[in-house]
Amino acid sequence: KMRSLAPGIKLITSFSRDSWYRFFILILTFVFYTTYHLSRKPISIIKSQLHRNCSNVIHPADLNITDNDTWCDWAPFGEFDSFLKIFCFTFLLNVFCLNGMFGERLPLRYYLSSGMILSGLFTVLFGLGFYWQIHSLWYYCLVQALNGLVQTTGWPAVVACVGNWFGKGKRGFIMGIWNSHTSVGNILGSLIAGVYVSSAWGLSFIVPGIIIASAGVICFLFLVEKPEDVNCTLPQHHVSSLTIKKICTIFCSMTLLPGVVEFSLCLLFAKLVSYTFLYWLPLYIANVAHFDPKKAGDLSTLFDVGGIVGGILAGLISDYSGGRATTCCAMLIIAAPMQNNMSLLCLYLLLGPAGMLLWCGALVNGPYALITTAVSADLGTHECLRGNSRALSTVTAIIDGTGSIGAAVGPLLAGLISPTGWNNVFYMLISADVLACLLLSRLVYKEVRGWCGYTTRQRG
Repeated sequence: KMRSLAPGIKLITSFSRDSWYRFFILILTFVFYTTYHLSRKPISIIKSQLHRNCSNVIHPADLNITDNDTWCDWAPFGEFDSFLKIFCFTFLLNVFCLNGMFGERLPLRYYLSSGMILSGLFTVLFGLGFYWQIHSLWYYCLVQALNGLVQTTGWPAVVACVGNWFGKGKRGFIMGIWNSHTSVGNILGSLIAGVYVSSAWGLSFIVPGIIIASAGVICFLFLVEKPEDVNCTLPQHHVSSLTIKKICTIFCSMTLLPGVVEFSLCLLFAKLVSYTFLYWLPLYIANVAHFDPKKAGDLSTLFDVGGIVGGILAGLISDYSGGRATTCCAMLIIAAPMQNNMSLLCLYLLLGPAGMLLWCGALVNGPYALITTAVSADLGTHECLRGNSRALSTVTAIIDGTGSIGAAVGPLLAGLISPTGWNNVFYMLISADVLACLLLSRLVYKEVRGWCGYTTRQRG
């Protein structure tokens, strides 16, 4: 009599070779982009440490102080204008679809691994400024500008790789789970930076830099770019890359794909809101709740936990409803009135600080997550591009590149407006949500007509 297999072995063997490879690629790309956001987050945690009110800090007795309010700042960050110049422009520097086009022409494994290793190098160099006692504005500007450039390698590359491996089925839910790497990276980056923020802020950059560089080495050793490289079956949407010889010659036609312009501009305002929270929430918590930098950073991670839930829910709802634009618009409409001091206070009283941050994180990051994953994949494998997976890298770069304008402008505006009162910052965020909804109105109308049984040729 044949002995039965152990339950664990039965479970393992129940999945096909293709399934295991797809699961492996999903996990690998999840880890890779997690490290990208992990290395971006520390700046928002140490911000309040680099530029603070020194009158409340005990200074050494032998220190000759000329200005009691700024003696403990780290030059050049004591000047708020310098701080804005560095972090609102250089780090979020984006070359639009340029990196997406490079991603089409270079092997993704080399492209992605070199991007992570270089990003790790520049992140470490920023942290070494603490130990090398560098106080030059140009040093930090240059390092952050180069870091911002190589950071743009991540998103088009990982989305293109996932697009090579997965078909066009109900991917909103899967991509919603996968896209939680953004929030997971923010959470880990906040926690790591928080450990060193009050003692040696340089390590808040050096440790994440080493982590993302190590991930780059893993990428070089293990990433499989396409299913055919390991004799796996191709996803449903895939066709030969020879069907479109030169993607760059149809760049303009890509921008004319149904929904590309609308979703790109919507993402601009969605990322404006998301990145404003990303870079200013810890400082807001520290100022309003009077928490120390570490505690404010730790509490801000709950916003990203809510973002994980919001991204998954957005993907799940859009899968079952078939309405990507409607899902985004609905979440933005609910989010808008929540982003003012009075609403935040009500949420604080009803749900507590944890519930307030979770709720806001879900509503703010849900549309952002859906557009950058499932929507980008839908458009990049549109039938008019004949399913060419190489086009996915460029389409993703167009959408995310447009969104990155908002990611740069949002924190800058928050920095300029916040001295006039946090209420004005929230009004700016509400306006961005409203504009994002208006930009999707045509697509929402089209989706609603489709649910009602209309087609593009039917009238009345």
